[in-house]
Amino acid sequence: MQIPQVEGFLETARRRNLSRAAEALHVTQPALTARLQALEGELGVTLFERSRRGMRLTDAGVAFLPFAERALDALEDGRSLVAEHARGTAGRLTIGTAPAVGAYVLPGLLARYVARFPSVRLAVQTGHSEEIVELVAGGELDVGLIRELSHPGVTARPMYEDELVLVAPSGHEFTRAGRIDVSALADQTLILFDRTSSYYDLTHLIFRAGGVQPRSTIELDNIEAAKGMVRQGLGVALLPHSAIAGDVARGSLRAVRMEAVQPTRRRIIAVRRAGTAPPSAAVQGFLDTLDRIDEVLPGSGTIVA
Repeated sequence: MQIPQVEGFLETARRRNLSRAAEALHVTQPALTARLQALEGELGVTLFERSRRGMRLTDAGVAFLPFAERALDALEDGRSLVAEHARGTAGRLTIGTAPAVGAYVLPGLLARYVARFPSVRLAVQTGHSEEIVELVAGGELDVGLIRELSHPGVTARPMYEDELVLVAPSGHEFTRAGRIDVSALADQTLILFDRTSSYYDLTHLIFRAGGVQPRSTIELDNIEAAKGMVRQGLGVALLPHSAIAGDVARGSLRAVRMEAVQPTRRRIIAVRRAGTAPPSAAVQGFLDTLDRIDEVLPGSGTIVA
């Protein structure tokens, strides 16, 4: 059964006149007759009764009519969906993200993306950068937003740099000076987050480089919990700028500069599977959104070219 045959059947049923149906379909009357005869032959029934008053559906034709209409409607829906995919207004986008990026940067990116592509189905998976890059390389995710890693299975584009910032609660002795010598941390309780995160290792590197051993530590499994502990006056913490910019702006946390300590930053990149075909319109739309990341970074953010 061919689409032109079904189209010919429906047009003839609507107009009840073979010549007018042929004219509407821009075919000759013999060509339309051939289509109808081929359809009747395939179905094994007569679909029309032909008379001087035109074409009238047989009982079999009446029974077949709604199925023919649904078939062409389904094809039209398919054409529309394919066109939406091509425009990027439909489809699916899967994103993998490191926890800090997913919590503090990705929501702003997705808000802008969804405004442009409201019908795209989104799926976001959070994991450590090493996990996400493997999923992207294996084709299980379209895009990964992770700390800078080298992997032969992906191509990377830089997004921004996130600096570790020392934060203390409002009213803490450190906040009165605004900057301290790193040795002053020896008398403080240090709040750490996520032992498996690269930020955990960076924090320890800073203290080892300064020859400092904090008085005590509190270990947590996420940044939000660490910020809550700092706000309650339980200690100080080194946290990513993207995670604390809003708190500092509101005054619930205070940023403190450390003397004689080089700024410690992590470069955040977007990765795609290497050697893939050009991205779909839905994926390309998200990559284009990344080009405007300066609009969504919490605080001032450090942009990299």
